[in-house]
Amino acid sequence: MMYDQTRAQQPAGQTRGPAERRAPGPEPLLPAAERDEIVQRLRHALNTFADTPREALEEAESAYDEATAQLVNALAERRRLLRAGWQDQAPETQSDELRHALRQYREITQRLLQL
Repeated sequence: MMYDQTRAQQPAGQTRGPAERRAPGPEPLLPAAERDEIVQRLRHALNTFADTPREALEEAESAYDEATAQLVNALAERRRLLRAGWQDQAPETQSDELRHALRQYREITQRLLQL
């Protein structure tokens, strides 16, 4: 790895990793902290399986249940926000605004279908 002088001179906490340099993609469905916690629980289940298989499976199942519940809540909130943006608009609302809402519905639905 080569030394990056510009990166080295940035204040702590402001360095940009490879993920931040990529083109912006869709917003994650769950916040990073919640995703990280579920991933940690799954790793723990995998690491303890040899010693306590039943408990490891129960932990993995619990992590799965938590992930699905958080996902359902996040999707419901996203739907609420999307709907609020167009539902109470006057009938003469600009088609660009409605097109934007339609695009957002399409993108989230396509992401769900790819899970």
